[in-house]
Amino acid sequence: MAILLYRVDERLIHGQVVVGWGNELHPDRIVVVDDDLAGSSWEQELYSLGLPPEIEARFVTVASAREQLADWQRDGSRTMLLTRDLRTMFLLAQDGRLAGREVNLGGLHYAQGREPVLPYVYLSPDEREALERLGSAGVIVAARDLPGARRVPAERLLSKDGRSP
Repeated sequence: MAILLYRVDERLIHGQVVVGWGNELHPDRIVVVDDDLAGSSWEQELYSLGLPPEIEARFVTVASAREQLADWQRDGSRTMLLTRDLRTMFLLAQDGRLAGREVNLGGLHYAQGREPVLPYVYLSPDEREALERLGSAGVIVAARDLPGARRVPAERLLSKDGRSP
């Protein structure tokens, strides 16, 4: 499988992704799936500044990503795929496109309407629903900010008391 990491992180390309996950996975490219960012060359340039020259950055829309996903999963480039939010990842997962694959929750931080689940994961009611929908689509979801950190399964994230049901 050429997509090494599917990650939801509202910060997209940043230190944890480039250094933490990059040093572990050695990607050839990072694909950012974000409709707004795909149309903003100056923002793309800002996000790309922290990347080493050997890592290609691509910024694509959800529609484009859905068309290319199977190719990225098959080709030889080691890829990390990032979305800013759970809704976007769910749109990619529709029609079984991510069934059986694991999605990493890496950073959904405090915002009004979100409740803390982990120090780096805060979820709103809509995000909880999107998390459940991802699971219903056959996607395995777990939170982990860095490769060496403890993996927290979605069932625990969704439980009211923070323990597995």
